[in-house]
Amino acid sequence: MNEDSSALSHEHIAELAKNGDLAMFEELVRRFEKPLYNFSLHWCGNDADARELVQDVFVAAYHGLARYKPSMPFAPWLFAIARRKCIDNSRRIKPVLESLLPESATFDTPSSQLEDRDEAEQLWAIARSKLSASQFQTLWLHYAENMSVHDIARVMRRPQTYIKVQLFRARRMLARCLKARGLKPNGGGIRTPARPEIPHMPDGLSWTAPNQTM
Repeated sequence: MNEDSSALSHEHIAELAKNGDLAMFEELVRRFEKPLYNFSLHWCGNDADARELVQDVFVAAYHGLARYKPSMPFAPWLFAIARRKCIDNSRRIKPVLESLLPESATFDTPSSQLEDRDEAEQLWAIARSKLSASQFQTLWLHYAENMSVHDIARVMRRPQTYIKVQLFRARRMLARCLKARGLKPNGGGIRTPARPEIPHMPDGLSWTAPNQTM
C-alpha cells in the first residue's frame, strides 16, 4: 500500500485490516502494543502475564475484525477485548497484589518527596493496590489512555453515569490514601496523574498472524 499509514485514523486502518490487509493490522499492533502492555501490566502485576495477555488480545482482535464496525471508535473496541482477557486471566490465576510501593514506605520526609514522573508512578502503584478493579480500570482509561467517559462506558459496557461514579469514588479513595501517607494533594484535590512513561516492549514480544484466513 502506498498510503502513509501514519496519517490514517485507527478506524481507517482497522477497516483495511478487516478487508485482509495484514500490513495494516501490523500497523495497529505497532500503535497499540505499548498501551495494551501497560494496561495489562498494571492489571496483572507481572511482566510475563502482561506479555502473554497482549499476545492474546491481538490474536482475538485479529479473529474479531469481521465483527468490527468502522463507524465505531477502534481504541475502545480493542480495550474492551483487553479487559475481557484480563478478567479471564484473573479467574485462572490469583492476581499478583504486591504493589510496587511497600506498605511500610513513608513519604513525610523531604528526602522522599518524588519528582513528577516518580510521583505519577507511585500514584498508579497506590491506585493498583487500593482501588477495586473497576475503579482502577476506569481511572487508568481516563487518565493514562485519555479516554472520554463515553468511550470508557463502551469499553466496560456500563452506563456513563456508572463510569462517572467510579471516577469520583476512585479519586476520593486516592485522596484519602495520600492523606494517610502524609502527602497533601495539590489544591485540595488529587493532581491529574501524568501519563506514565510507557517502557519499551520487552524483547520477544511480537505478534504473528495465525495461519488462518480471516
